[in-house]
Amino acid sequence: MSNGPGAGIPAVSTAILAMSRHLEVRDVLKTIVASARELLDAEYAALGVPDDHGGFAQFVVDGVSAEQWKAIGPLPRQHGILAAMLHNATPERLADVRADPRFGGWPAAHPDMSDFLGLPVADGDEILGALFLANKRCPKPAGDCGFTEEDERLLGILAQHAAIALTNARLYERSRELTIAGERARLAHELHDAVAQKLFSLRLTAQAATALVDRDPARAKDELHQVAALAAEAADELRAAVIELRPAALDEDGLVATLRSQAQVLDRAHSARVTFTAHCVRALPASQEEAMLRVAQEALHNALRHSGAGHVEVGLTRSGQGALLRIADDGCGFDPGAVRRAGRHLGLVSMRDRASGVGGKLTVESEPGKGTTVEMEVPGG
Repeated sequence: MSNGPGAGIPAVSTAILAMSRHLEVRDVLKTIVASARELLDAEYAALGVPDDHGGFAQFVVDGVSAEQWKAIGPLPRQHGILAAMLHNATPERLADVRADPRFGGWPAAHPDMSDFLGLPVADGDEILGALFLANKRCPKPAGDCGFTEEDERLLGILAQHAAIALTNARLYERSRELTIAGERARLAHELHDAVAQKLFSLRLTAQAATALVDRDPARAKDELHQVAALAAEAADELRAAVIELRPAALDEDGLVATLRSQAQVLDRAHSARVTFTAHCVRALPASQEEAMLRVAQEALHNALRHSGAGHVEVGLTRSGQGALLRIADDGCGFDPGAVRRAGRHLGLVSMRDRASGVGGKLTVESEPGKGTTVEMEVPGG
């Protein structure tokens, strides 16, 4: 691959456009790493986002298979050359990373690396992560680094835009978190009011029964039956509060339980009815379940915020060894002929990317005044 100005800048532009298509942080990280490796024609690329405890909150690699990655073991710590890039914000271009005095070795299953190029990804004074590549695919005379000054310059441009894309993705995810938190707060308020009402009625009915015990035992008995019924209703409301306010975790609860929980929360938080059904769904690979959840969230967001729907149906059914997700609303719909404009607005591009990224397929059917149906099918494991 030629890295002269004529070839490099268009390639950087393509990489930047690819990054801007994604909204979730994990997708942005993956795209940055894949774009960097392709741009500089390296065997390996990685990007680490540090945590506050000397490790990495996220670490994404490209050029290493899932089996290799699993065999390598735990994520690296912030030490040696990684620490230098994270703490000093200095680029590193080395002929042989193994010969650097800061090199501390790597696990047995780790691929062998020689020439190395690393840059910090920074937003002003804040270092968001470290982006690095190894083993440039080119002839390398003994002792020379395959990565050039031009490579470092191009990667620097990519790293600057990566910082923007990563910051935007973080802001987007934070806004979605705040939306969910707001919906949960409204739900908590509604449940509090419902339970408080039941308990107030319970207290008044118990007082009435107390007053009637001596002069009208039969009526007192009826009031006590009402006390029991109200207590049962209050218990049901409290149980609903516990179940619905506890965020379902995909890795702990699975896709069906997580979708059901989110549908219940949204049903309580919006005027539109949100229903969920599941039939004979088997466990799917984690990447497919995560992609389906994200597509469902995006489609539900569109239906509840933009379509004016009165009813949104979410369905998950088995399809061969995989599954079919369906989100259908009776809202205003849109013209598929204007899909370029509408697709960007409704996140259809990112939904299609999510589906294709896990070997699945996304279809969207809509018509003005006739609602919208989004379907995503994945093959399973």
